[in-house]
Amino acid sequence: MTRHSDLLVLGTGNAGMAAAGVAQRAGKSVTLVESGDVGGTCAIRGCVPKKVLVAAAANLDAIARASDHAISVGEVKLDWPALIKRERTFVEGVPEMFRASITNRGMALVSGKAVFTGPNAIDVEGETYTADRIVIATGSKPAQLPIEGWALTATSDDLLTLETLPKEVVFVGGGVIALEFAHIMVRAGAKVTILEAASRVLPRLDEDMVDTLVAHTRSLGVTIQTGVSVRAIREDGARRAVEVVIDGETLSLSADLVVNGAGRRPAVEDLDLEAGGIRSDRGHIEVDVNLRSLTNPSVYVAGDALAASPQMSPVASYEGRIAGENAINDAKESPDYSSIPSAVYTVPAIASVGLDEAGAQAAGLEPVVKVNDMRDWRSAKTYAEQVAFAKVLIDPATDRILGAHLAGHGAEEVIHLFTLAMKTQLTASELAAMTYAYPTFSSDLKFLV
Repeated sequence: MTRHSDLLVLGTGNAGMAAAGVAQRAGKSVTLVESGDVGGTCAIRGCVPKKVLVAAAANLDAIARASDHAISVGEVKLDWPALIKRERTFVEGVPEMFRASITNRGMALVSGKAVFTGPNAIDVEGETYTADRIVIATGSKPAQLPIEGWALTATSDDLLTLETLPKEVVFVGGGVIALEFAHIMVRAGAKVTILEAASRVLPRLDEDMVDTLVAHTRSLGVTIQTGVSVRAIREDGARRAVEVVIDGETLSLSADLVVNGAGRRPAVEDLDLEAGGIRSDRGHIEVDVNLRSLTNPSVYVAGDALAASPQMSPVASYEGRIAGENAINDAKESPDYSSIPSAVYTVPAIASVGLDEAGAQAAGLEPVVKVNDMRDWRSAKTYAEQVAFAKVLIDPATDRILGAHLAGHGAEEVIHLFTLAMKTQLTASELAAMTYAYPTFSSDLKFLV
C-alpha cells in the first residue's frame, strides 16, 4: 500500500518541524518520518540539556571567584549524578510532547528509517510513502575519524547521560563540543585535555576572540594541545590509552574517558540519495539558492545537510521555514546568513555575528577594526570578570557594522544588539548615539563602535 502526502518531511528536529508547520498551516497534508527520538538533537541531545550543565559550571565559576567580592565560602562540592538527574528532567517527556503536537495538528508521524526508492518516493520498514514535495531535514551525527580504536570514544550524547564524573578526560578534536564540555568538566573537578590536529581550536571563528578564550581555558587547568596527530585509542584495563604524535614525538596519554570532539556530519548516508536522484558531496546535498536539490526538483533541504548552513538549531528552523514555503508554494526565498549570531557556551561565552577580518578581506572590504580588552572597564571590574574582549568591524564607506566578536560576561546576549543593528542596517554612529541603561554590559557598546 502506498501512502501519499502533499509534503513528506524526513526528520522531526528544528528544521523538519518548521517545514512541516508551514505546510500544515497552509492546509496541506503532511507526513513526517523519524528514525530516532522525535524532537531532534537540540531538544533531546544538544543545546537544551547541555545548557543545564553550563548553568552549573557558571555557578561554580561564580563561587570560585567569590573572594573577589569579599565573600567567604566553605568547601564547595558538585553532586555530579544529581546534576545529570536534573538535566535529564529537561528531556523527559519531550519526544511524547512532540508526538502529541504532530498528531494534534493533523499530521502523520512514521517511525523508522527512510530510504529513497525514487524521485518522489521513500520506503520505511517495507511501507511506501510518496509526496509531491519532500524536505530532507535529517540533521547530523558525530563525525567519525579514521583512527584505530575510534569506536572507544564517547560522544556528546554520552556525556549528557554520564552518571559518574571521570577523573581524566581527553577530547579528540577542538571543536565547540570539546570547548563547552571542557569548561563544564574541569569546573566539576575533572582533569581535561583537548587534542587538535589543526594549528588552533575553533578554526572557523575569529582568531583573536578564540585566542582570548584559549588563554582563559588554559588558566582553568585545561590542557590544549594543537598540531597533534592521534594515531590510536586502545583499552587499558578500565581506562583508555591515546597514542599521539606531538612535535615528532610519539606519546601515550591515559584517561578514564576519551570523547569525540571532532564535530558532526550530515546524517544522510542511510537515505540512498542516489536512488532518489539526489546529488551530494561528502554528505552535503547540492542545492540552489532556494534550498532545492540541483538534481531532483521535488526535493528541498534544510539544516545540517546544507553545506552553507552554520549548523545551529535556530538556523535550522529558519531554513526549514524557507524550504517549506518554497516546497509548497513554489516560492523563491533564499536564506540570508549575513547576520546570524552564534555562541559557544563556555564560561564565559564567546559570540559572533557577521564577518571576521579574513571574511571581510575575501569580500574585498577594508573595514575599520576596533579591538578592546575591557577587563579594566567599570562593567567588567564590577563583576571581577577575567575575560572581557570585543572586536567590531565597521565599513568606513557606509558606517555599518560588518561583524562583531565578543568574549566575556553576557557575550551571548549582547551579540544580539549587533545582530539587530546589522539586520536593520543601523550605523555605528546610530548605535553609539543610543541611550543605554547604565552601568550595564550593553552600555559598553557605544564605546566599541
